[in-house]
Amino acid sequence: MKLTEEEEMLRSTIREFVKKEVEPQASLFDEEERFNQPLFRQLGALGLLGATVPERYGGSDLSPLAIVLAHEELSSSDPALCLSYLAHALLCVNNIVVNGGEDQKERYLPKLCSGEWIGAMAMSEPEAGTDVLGMKTTATSVDEGFRLNGRKMWITNGVLDDERTPCDLLFLYARAPHEDDRGRVQLSSFLVERGTSGFYVGQRIKGKLGMRASYTAELCFDDCLVPRTSLVGKEGDAMLHMMRNLEIERLGLAAMSLGIARRALEVMIRYAEERSAFGKSLHQFGQIQQYIGESYAEYRAARSYVYEVARNLQLDAAGNRIDSDGVKLFAAPVGKRIADRAIQVLGGYGYVAEYVVERLWRDAKLLEIGGGTLEAHQKNITKDLIKRPELLLE
Repeated sequence: MKLTEEEEMLRSTIREFVKKEVEPQASLFDEEERFNQPLFRQLGALGLLGATVPERYGGSDLSPLAIVLAHEELSSSDPALCLSYLAHALLCVNNIVVNGGEDQKERYLPKLCSGEWIGAMAMSEPEAGTDVLGMKTTATSVDEGFRLNGRKMWITNGVLDDERTPCDLLFLYARAPHEDDRGRVQLSSFLVERGTSGFYVGQRIKGKLGMRASYTAELCFDDCLVPRTSLVGKEGDAMLHMMRNLEIERLGLAAMSLGIARRALEVMIRYAEERSAFGKSLHQFGQIQQYIGESYAEYRAARSYVYEVARNLQLDAAGNRIDSDGVKLFAAPVGKRIADRAIQVLGGYGYVAEYVVERLWRDAKLLEIGGGTLEAHQKNITKDLIKRPELLLE
């Protein structure tokens, strides 16, 4: 798919930044399980932290395809850094852009776009992930505002350092303590600032399989009192907020898989060209050719789907769930599968950190779980097709 001049320039700029700034630190921060906060804040100077934000709030107002390109390029070197970027720019910042009020946008977006503040979004809980209606964190309306009680789990950017400093701003989903008159769960959205009494980090989650340089936390709310101005939209609006934001989130995660796939394929090709066995270059063996050929075809197919969905996506609306689910369902396993083949081609060298692919393989697994499991995407696609079989003809 042909890129616009602006998109080409953006991709070139990010590639250069990745080469000079991201690649030299990626393996070290993964090994030490540390979040490179200063490097993350540099993304603000590139205009990436406010990718979907109108210019009047300090953002770049980029196209969905430009956002995809950013995720692909960053993930080709450091998927963990890119995951932290996605949690900030898409899960928190874009949520405010699409669903927040004018006062909230003016108050928070400039700081989030510049990198002065780091944001996160909290939906998952210890006993509720894909089943969002099963969440137990409550928001009780009181005269002073709302009292929040509960715990959130697996929150990317929820903690910023080993001192358990929480993120600067959290986009939080919580439920009313009681169901409505029809027996339905009512979910609302809130913006919670660091320093709010009763809001704290329960633990920084360590020992993860991958994405080790992206911090993950348990967040706790113990009679956390927030003002009424922290409510996003109206009470009960959160399901709409989720639907509006899930599409760009899942597209971003699919784009991350593209970056992982491309880098693993590059390493595989280079190694097959340089390495010999039984007097022949590896690339002359049929099994190696199969790994490379299938990986290239899968990467290109996934990229075509991701770019097509990006071109058609409207950032301020829901309604394209079947393809935002479909593109992540198809693309997420591609990165892991190609990284796995790269490890196989490299043999022992693929199993150690020197050639990067083992880190890419570990990082890729999260994309099959986070932002909706593959099984959830299968369920959603089937549901949509049963309701609207004419989608096959579009």
